[in-house]
Amino acid sequence: CHILDVRELKELGIHVLAIKDMAGLLKPEAAEMLVSAIRAEHFDLPIHVHTHDTAGTGVASMLAAARAGADAVDAATDAMSGMTSQPSLGALVASTAGTELDTGITLQEASSLNEYWEECRGLYCPFESGQKSGSADVYIHEMPGGQYTNLLYQSSQLGLTGQWSHVKKAYAAANRLLGDIIKVTPSSKVTGDLAQFIVANKLTEEEVLEQAETLSFPKSVVEYFQGYLGIPPMGFPEPLRSRVLKGQIIEGTDLSCFEGRPGTDLPPMDLGATKELLEEKWGSRSENRSSAADIRDVDVMSYAMYPAVFDEYMEHVHHYGKLNYVDTRTFLSGMKIGQELNVTLEPGKQLIVKLISVGTPDKDGQVPIQFEVNGQPRMAHVKDKSLGGSIQSRPKAIKDIAGSIGAPMPGVVLETKISKGDRVKAGDSIVVLSAMKMETAVASPVSGIVSKVIVTAGDLLDAGDLIVEVEEDD
Repeated sequence: CHILDVRELKELGIHVLAIKDMAGLLKPEAAEMLVSAIRAEHFDLPIHVHTHDTAGTGVASMLAAARAGADAVDAATDAMSGMTSQPSLGALVASTAGTELDTGITLQEASSLNEYWEECRGLYCPFESGQKSGSADVYIHEMPGGQYTNLLYQSSQLGLTGQWSHVKKAYAAANRLLGDIIKVTPSSKVTGDLAQFIVANKLTEEEVLEQAETLSFPKSVVEYFQGYLGIPPMGFPEPLRSRVLKGQIIEGTDLSCFEGRPGTDLPPMDLGATKELLEEKWGSRSENRSSAADIRDVDVMSYAMYPAVFDEYMEHVHHYGKLNYVDTRTFLSGMKIGQELNVTLEPGKQLIVKLISVGTPDKDGQVPIQFEVNGQPRMAHVKDKSLGGSIQSRPKAIKDIAGSIGAPMPGVVLETKISKGDRVKAGDSIVVLSAMKMETAVASPVSGIVSKVIVTAGDLLDAGDLIVEVEEDD
């Protein structure tokens, strides 16, 4: 199968063949077999191999690929290598030194560069996932290396702490449900979102298939089945696709799914109108204006691709201003009491900020901060998000009553789409939730009249919290 793919790519006129092993599944013997077979048929085609070291076999696999005829293999400097990253550059340099595969790099040169990255990595300790070692179970769940640590963190933020082993098993199940797809951004996100959804709702693979018509799947999963990412090489799995898409319509069209390239059936985006919208919302004509810069073309493109992320960023700039003047360590770790920070806004314009004291949080989690700016005392109140403020107890949805609709996962309410007294049909979207950039449109499982709307935009929910009650039609 892979040899046929290479032949097709060669006919299309490729200059380099990239073998992209994003999950680190390429074992040494398999690497040698694959690369040698390609090299035997395509002796003049440059071959570039990329892998991850999740199972700990990355160095051995890349050496095997090189011996079989690969022209380039990817590696990471030692301080950034191993586990879900790429295999060690230093190890490859040392292993090939003095052989026909000698890289031309000395171990001393590689080590000198690594010293810088060892120091640099310390700056980003707050973002370390906590992963301590590699894991050979990647051969079972097939999770891409770049996603592994992200999903580990996201799962803890979604209240799935202590269930990482279940998430990994659910990832394998999600992959099977989606049709054993090629997992790389953004298709890997779809798989991860579905895996977390399965664990959060305590579902089995069989229950997902059986209940697909009434489950409120993450938005990424619905859009995958609608063809937003294109059509998988082996097609979509049925009957799951038809069940997930029952009652779903692509916004701006009368289609339930795309039959080919998504852009073919979507209306053209009016970039001029989008820029006008952003000018009114965040730019020169906005009350939220926080800088002298107008909306740029790059901002329009950012919004076109990631509207929610762009709005979140602009909201941050509106509240805090531009923080690119602050050094990385202070931005990530904060200041210590008594510490002075020199901030250069422009040549000749410098601020000296000194942290004086940090008070205790009030009942709403607001912390008083005393500091000096160029010797002048100032005070500000900052929300300590780790405290979460006052905890609100919420009623839970009643599982045996279909019209008692609960949140499928923990998250924040982005939008309520219905009001008390509205008539809804089964499958209608009623509330939109978001958690860790995973958006979920909660659909009504029944037709009837909305009797209660329990939540509003901004509410923080746990899985199972009651959001809407619908009086089901007889």
